[in-house]
Amino acid sequence: MFTQILVSSNDNPNIIVRPTKKFHPNIWGERFLHYNISQQDLYCQQQKVEELKEVVRREIFGDYYYDAWKNQLKIIDVVERLGLSYHFETEIENKLQCIYNKTNIIDDEDLHHVSIRFRLLRQHGFRISSDIFEKFKDEDGNFKKCLVSDTFGLLSLYEASHLSCVGENILDEALAFTTTHLNEFLVKKKEHHEDDDPLSKEISRALERPLRKTLVNLHARHFISIYEKDASHNKVLLQLAKLDFNLLQCMHKKELSEVSRWWKESDFVHKFPFARDRIVELYLWILGVYYEPQYCLARNILVKIIALASIADDIYDAYGTLEELELLTHAIERWDINCVDTLNQEYMQTFYKDVLNCYEEFEQVLEKEEQYKVHYAKAAFKGLVRSHLDEARCLHRGLIPSFEEYLKFALDNCGYYMLILSSLVGMKTNIVTKDFEEDDYEEHSAVECYMIEHGVCEEEAYDELNKLIMNAWKEINEEFLKPTKVASPILLRALNFSRVMDLIFKFGDGYTHVGKVTKDIVAALLIHPISL
Repeated sequence: MFTQILVSSNDNPNIIVRPTKKFHPNIWGERFLHYNISQQDLYCQQQKVEELKEVVRREIFGDYYYDAWKNQLKIIDVVERLGLSYHFETEIENKLQCIYNKTNIIDDEDLHHVSIRFRLLRQHGFRISSDIFEKFKDEDGNFKKCLVSDTFGLLSLYEASHLSCVGENILDEALAFTTTHLNEFLVKKKEHHEDDDPLSKEISRALERPLRKTLVNLHARHFISIYEKDASHNKVLLQLAKLDFNLLQCMHKKELSEVSRWWKESDFVHKFPFARDRIVELYLWILGVYYEPQYCLARNILVKIIALASIADDIYDAYGTLEELELLTHAIERWDINCVDTLNQEYMQTFYKDVLNCYEEFEQVLEKEEQYKVHYAKAAFKGLVRSHLDEARCLHRGLIPSFEEYLKFALDNCGYYMLILSSLVGMKTNIVTKDFEEDDYEEHSAVECYMIEHGVCEEEAYDELNKLIMNAWKEINEEFLKPTKVASPILLRALNFSRVMDLIFKFGDGYTHVGKVTKDIVAALLIHPISL
């Protein structure tokens, strides 16, 4: 939500005042519109990947290999960081279950291995207690000073602390302790012009974006180059990681080409010139939700849903009058093509027909036993436009929402409830800023609402919001602990949506105003292959 509702002119009620500002155009042009790769080339790449997978399964995950639990943890960590874990889910789960069941490793005094064991087990839902870190505290209840010299251990503890749940104070303390000393390490390295080594780079990246908050495929792109410089790297794993990344990139480029053609052939740019033209960024968004090849259909469906949601966002936030929005919402609630005649503007009729046609297409491409899911996706889209209308009414009356009201609006209007539910449609059942704003109707940010309601300065408001964000991540971690109420692949969609949000919006709106961060991610995942 980023602009405001504009209504009919007071001087002439028959003249509708529309927003004059425009978003910057698509920065990619037709770069991704055409991508051709032969099925034979894809097949050859897939065969190479399959051959190497069998070598890894036999030589690395075999019962006779890496029997020491520390070595098992190391190899699992490397496999996951390389983005290969989706190939070896059963093997990884079995190994971690064995490690979790071991009782003779609880007294290990090595900070790195205790931390990595905790992190990997927590990531996979095992209920391992954070009390295992008590051994690293002194008599005064502080983390021991001797740990400061163990930079590698500090980094591992830092990563582990991001798997904390609500009430785990020791992990909050661990996060503060490690963040302080890792930053000090980087300062000293920089003073001596030694900050270009792999460890310093890894620390810098972790401080900006810890593993828990990063996209698997994006981190894999980064980690492959680090792992290659490790003298002890496994050559088969490294080769598999490179081939697999490039193979997935080919598949993703092909998908992006297809969805770019859909966007162009649908003529959305000319139909809705007031809306953001961001199909590449939208595909990137959905790629963050699921990058694995088996979710090709799910990506194709979800990127079209989020594209429609983006246009709806611009209609409700920036373009439509309140009267128009009431009519459009009512029509979407009815979900009947005959309702198109109740819409009094051409852009509304066009959008309405596009929405209905897209969801009908989803039903056609799904297998018969999967088609029922579209009903729930429709209901979620209806809920999204209802929440948009509620906020439009509030803004039209010039009301400043309370902080709690703002949070409700924000949670509903960001579309994530709708998108998370819709992300399941294409999955198989068996895996179950102020400078840019104008002044007609002022829309208040979360920070402004908190400042007004609590009478605090901007800095204090940001601090409180950051605490809310940290607690939200802790609640996500809690939901992953076994036994879970829903299947882990479904939970993972919610986690990945949160990761994408953190990535795109942490330093501003990287979707509306496509800057260096978004450009670099697109280049890394969708343009440049890895050198073999």
